Amino acid sequence: MATVKPFRAWRPDSEFIFDIASVPYDVINTAEARSMAKGNPLSFLHVIRPEIDLSEETDIYSEEVYQKGKENLEHLLASGKMIQEDQNTLFIYRLSWQGSSQTGIFGCVSVDEYDSNIILKHELTRPDKEDDRTKHLLTMQAHPEPVMFTFNDDERNVSSIIEDECETEPLYDFTADDGVQHTIWKASNAERLSQAFQNVPVLYVADGHHRCASASRAAHIMRKKNPDSNKQQEYDFFPAVLFPKHEMNILAYNRIIYKIPSDFKARLAENFSITENAHPVPTKKGGLSIYLDGSWFGITLPETERNTVADHLDVARLQEFLLEPLLGITDPRKDKNIHFVGGIRGTDELERLIDSREAELGISMYPTSIKELMAVSDAGLLMPPKSTWFEPKLRSGLLIHTF
Repeated sequence: MATVKPFRAWRPDSEFIFDIASVPYDVINTAEARSMAKGNPLSFLHVIRPEIDLSEETDIYSEEVYQKGKENLEHLLASGKMIQEDQNTLFIYRLSWQGSSQTGIFGCVSVDEYDSNIILKHELTRPDKEDDRTKHLLTMQAHPEPVMFTFNDDERNVSSIIEDECETEPLYDFTADDGVQHTIWKASNAERLSQAFQNVPVLYVADGHHRCASASRAAHIMRKKNPDSNKQQEYDFFPAVLFPKHEMNILAYNRIIYKIPSDFKARLAENFSITENAHPVPTKKGGLSIYLDGSWFGITLPETERNTVADHLDVARLQEFLLEPLLGITDPRKDKNIHFVGGIRGTDELERLIDSREAELGISMYPTSIKELMAVSDAGLLMPPKSTWFEPKLRSGLLIHTF
């Protein structure tokens, strides 16, 4: 059964919450982080993107960057603008955006349960990103950002407890610059919430596979440094926000192709029935909208004859029937001719990239469903890269777990 552990969180004084809270490290690049944090020394981007405080020529994987992150976190925690809870507790975290909301539990989950597949994955991780986040964690001695999880709550046992907790006054309630409202409550009965997860057999990683893998690696390194410890330590757990599956919102993860063959459109017509003047956003599973030469074209992906649930995903069928046979892209994880555009940027971003000649082809996808994600995870399989884009994103800097 799944473990959800209370922890002694570090959190901003409510007066400084808006200044400190930031977007996650992995949804922006260094230049964007530098711009967003400009003029705001409290921004949590100084902790999770510490290269912004160094020269632009600095290698983002240099020792100087990791030490700067540690220095920035220590300075923030000692600034008087952060509070550490006196006791271990859990929190309730609600994200509200575009007329809908999702509410989950913010606590710590177990590295051992991640290693033993009580926490299920659906995505491969990249060694370079794992190395980077692992070094950040070990240097800071903290997990600065949570992972987004989901779980089955068909009988609404956990959801009913969450609803009870939301009847109290929240710790924080603010709307970020992107229009997402973030509301956090301190749980009045953390033990009741933890016990409710004893009836939850598995958890599913939604967003944050690299943070999970890095937390596991960091814990095993810390264990080797402390071989005489005979009980679990704080580094054996890492923070996550766990949302019931019925509240999760997945957007499409779109693609651009930088270079296409001169006869691509003719080859497309040979392999697919093309709809002219298609809507930029596909309306059903199996549908693709393709932006080429200033126009949108619609096609339908064929059904695959392959056997696994992962093979039947739209992103897998895209690979099988279009990317590899028509464009020669055999490994989208490594091929430099393909790039991925999160659904939050919309199809306007695809048009901009093609119209500006930064790329030659845009592919608008139909979103992967939470049901498909769980089915792939349950089967012990992996999705193709960039299969899901979860929105809205968790804010970083709200609740920090130190070890």
